[in-house]
Amino acid sequence: MGDARIRFRSRLRLPLIGVALVAVGLAYAVLVPDGAAGADGPQSQQIEEGRRLFSVGCSSCHGLHAEGGTNGAGAMAGPSLIGVGAAAVDFQVSTGRMPAVQPGAQIPQKPPVYTEDEIAALAAYIASLAPGPAIPASESYDVSKATQEEVTRGGDLFRTNCTACHNFAGRGGALPNGRYAPSLMSTTPRNIYQAMLTGPQQMPVFSDAVLLPEDKRAIIAYIVALQQAKDPGGFGLGRLGPVSEGLWGWFVGIGLLVVVAVWIGAKVPRVRRRPERTSHPNS
Repeated sequence: MGDARIRFRSRLRLPLIGVALVAVGLAYAVLVPDGAAGADGPQSQQIEEGRRLFSVGCSSCHGLHAEGGTNGAGAMAGPSLIGVGAAAVDFQVSTGRMPAVQPGAQIPQKPPVYTEDEIAALAAYIASLAPGPAIPASESYDVSKATQEEVTRGGDLFRTNCTACHNFAGRGGALPNGRYAPSLMSTTPRNIYQAMLTGPQQMPVFSDAVLLPEDKRAIIAYIVALQQAKDPGGFGLGRLGPVSEGLWGWFVGIGLLVVVAVWIGAKVPRVRRRPERTSHPNS
């Protein structure tokens, strides 16, 4: 009787173990994200492609593992990219600022070197090293349906937080030590959002704790309105305000008036005075 009970329990144990393993497998398949499904998944392949591109085009300055690098003199050639996030990579590479031709006080914008797929791979690789700001969704910077109220509020926020460097018209301006704030007239809404999110070069970081996402979108709406604004006078004069307009009035307007006055004076015939006759006493 005891042996039969033991054999019954042994036969029952194997199906129960099988059922438990199947349940664990199903739970894993449901709970684990798709990106972590396997080492050969699309995301892993993108990260590996980004690592290869980084090793070829970026590691000479930023280090083989993005830990930062130095030049032969011991000075920093490139900062560490660990923790900067995918948004910083997307901004710097899509605007052509990276890879830089040479280090300097300001890295200028130029046509991008990498394709969109390569930029996405580089961003994925850097994002895999440590947490950082992600590339924003299109809804975050889509201002195609922005209201006039949002544009007005964005103008107030822009004048409060941005005009010290970019001027009130978004045309950029000079900064100390050979640096400058670039013009925003050709910057895309996506890169405006990413610049506020990551603070490239000397620009401060406007995190969501400083500027809410809806505030960032309002600022973008105002900048897009500036980009689309037309000059009623036909010539914007750089939209630098009354200084440029006053100089135009003095040097061009008054200068033309002087030229016209001289021309008129040259064309008016001069009246010659007749010599006065002197009377002689014997006449």
